[in-house]
Amino acid sequence: MDTQHPFSRFIRTLGRGKQGSRSLSQDDAFEAMNMIMEGQVEPEQLGAFLMLVRVKEETPEEVAGFVRAARRHIQLPGNTPAIDLDWSSYAGKRRHLPWFVLSVLLLADNGYKVFMHGLQGRKDERIYTPAVLQLLGMPISQSLSDAASRLEQHNFAYLNLDQLCPRLQQLIELRELLGLRSPVHTVARMLNPFNAACQMQGIFHPGYLEIHQGAAQILNQPHMAVIKGDGGEIEASPDSPCKLMYVHDNQTQSEEWPALLSSRAVKPKSLDLENLKQLWRGACENNYGEAAVINTLAITLYTIGKCKNREDALNLATEMWTLRSKDLI
Repeated sequence: MDTQHPFSRFIRTLGRGKQGSRSLSQDDAFEAMNMIMEGQVEPEQLGAFLMLVRVKEETPEEVAGFVRAARRHIQLPGNTPAIDLDWSSYAGKRRHLPWFVLSVLLLADNGYKVFMHGLQGRKDERIYTPAVLQLLGMPISQSLSDAASRLEQHNFAYLNLDQLCPRLQQLIELRELLGLRSPVHTVARMLNPFNAACQMQGIFHPGYLEIHQGAAQILNQPHMAVIKGDGGEIEASPDSPCKLMYVHDNQTQSEEWPALLSSRAVKPKSLDLENLKQLWRGACENNYGEAAVINTLAITLYTIGKCKNREDALNLATEMWTLRSKDLI
């Protein structure tokens, strides 16, 4: 009789060595993650599994299977409005301020419902989105039901992963024990719990562009764009070209947008979150910050189909920035 643990077959598939190992099928990835989510694996198995996937890098099929399993453990409220945009924020910013937050506020102020989810933050030097929202006087939702209500009333809501999917939060926290990020970071970014028609993704390592794009196609995500964002967030750096990879109606495509600024920006000596508020209110000038807001907004407008080309998207984004409600924050 075979007395091996049921989960061991997934580790065996991944860890047989250069000649014998292979990636998981989407169905196997689904089953493996479902067992993990339900606590049906031993700690030693969990660590081995996460690191084996990490070393070889997850495939689009694996990510799709993992996401499908994770979504099964998210209980949506009954008062769920239709969401325009799902926006993940898991990286934190270190080199520049998180200007993308102002792009999101512009979208919400113009009637788009945007659901953002991410991490409370690690004990490092990065600036995480919850701290930014608190400074701007914007509340952090305490549950999916709370987020749904805020989306209905204010077009924007942010929810930390520990409230969205506590088990995934536990898995991400293993980073401190394992010493490396795991595929769970990719899974969390792809959750889209409210099933928004459009999904925005930001990554740091260029190799993950195709992984996110491929997983979105497998998951039948109607519209999605992934970029190598500043610091790994969904922020299109205005001083360098930006490669966009899309899924539109189950078709994949890519293109490159040239830099918006003519020269590279100098990294600021320090990051003061008050500058976000001041720029929004028109109380200071920051060419890089304003260009980052407009560039990120333009890419989003293009992704959701509001504009047909880069020029129109930049023009509309600039107009929205110029006409913003300066007393909003």
